[in-house]
Amino acid sequence: MIDYLVAEPPTDGDATFRNFQRHNVGRAAERFGVAVTGAASFGWRLRSIGVPVTSEHGACWLRVVSEEPQWARGYAWTGNLDANAITNLVKPRVLEVFEWPERDWRNQRAELMTVVPGEPCSPSDVLRAPPDVSAKWWAGLRRSLDTLAATPTERTHADQARVAERVRGRFGDDVDTTIEHWTTAHGGLHWSNLMRPRLGVLDWELWGTAPAGTDAATLLCYGLLVPEVVDQVRDQFADVLDSPSGRVAQLYVVARLLRRIDGGDHPELAMSLTAHARTLLGT
Repeated sequence: MIDYLVAEPPTDGDATFRNFQRHNVGRAAERFGVAVTGAASFGWRLRSIGVPVTSEHGACWLRVVSEEPQWARGYAWTGNLDANAITNLVKPRVLEVFEWPERDWRNQRAELMTVVPGEPCSPSDVLRAPPDVSAKWWAGLRRSLDTLAATPTERTHADQARVAERVRGRFGDDVDTTIEHWTTAHGGLHWSNLMRPRLGVLDWELWGTAPAGTDAATLLCYGLLVPEVVDQVRDQFADVLDSPSGRVAQLYVVARLLRRIDGGDHPELAMSLTAHARTLLGT
């Protein structure tokens, strides 16, 4: 365990920040009284770190997210804990939470949660090969997203103003961004957040109300490199994706991912996303 009492602020080096995150896990593990049992996994741009642990609850997962203070608040900060209200899907449940500041430049939030069995459908957000899942798994995914869509919440993933800003900012002011149908969405349903062989859904930071079809659109866009999976997503969610709100949801997801690409993420998706947007826009 790294001595968190002498930890220094992270520098620009990834290796330094990884060590900073490992010290955060050490501090959280000590606070929760758990033992780390496996290797660490790092999230997007090292913002989070997760490790398997053993505790009085049995096998669990310990996740620590680190943010600058101005971002350590709001719906994304409490999403995993707020998702404890969703009890009719296979997903982790947060058991304990611990927050602390690192001087005045960083805030940490540790969450001890239950484990969802199995393995992710993809080692990365972007799917590069068909996942080995059954027809029952696909049917379960549809039922789960329908159940989630009907779940009431006061949390917001994307409102009308945000959708219009992202879509028109990328594709022009002439695009009709009107959303007629709003549902509750996971908000980050890429392929490394789906478990197999039994369906389970991870990472509930961003869930909330969004245009109907947002989750199906996210799966489709992150799967564009695998045409047969695109076809399967379309088969399962054609009624949602082909609706007026579903088409805007797809443009919103494309715009969001292209913005990520502008920042250096997933460049391999750029051509496929652009082509998909052109099809949606009829250009």
